[in-house]
Amino acid sequence: VQLQASGGGLVQAGGSLRLSCAASGFSFMDYGMGWFRQAPKKEREFVAVINWSGDATEYADSLKGRFTISRDNREDAVYLEMTNLKPEDTAVYYCAATMFRQRTVVKANLYDYWGQGTQVTVSS
Repeated sequence: VQLQASGGGLVQAGGSLRLSCAASGFSFMDYGMGWFRQAPKKEREFVAVINWSGDATEYADSLKGRFTISRDNREDAVYLEMTNLKPEDTAVYYCAATMFRQRTVVKANLYDYWGQGTQVTVSS
């Protein structure tokens, strides 16, 4: 099983980034997919989740309207479009897969597979 996150980088406040996560080694459509992030000296926090079919999503309240999660089941990939980025969005972003594919799962301990993370740094 592999979840390869990419697309992170350094961006100025107000800018945008699109993160990608390529999945392999498991049946992608059997899993819901989520994004989490962890800033230095902080706990990992939920960002967004999308169910297996893509017709249900959920976001952290503080991120609604700025972040958009999507998936492509033909490409076994999940994406996170981030706009109007703020310095407080600086973190390592992780994609993860959960067998609770119908629901929108926000708890990290309900995820089965995790990627290695990609660093997002937003300068002020």
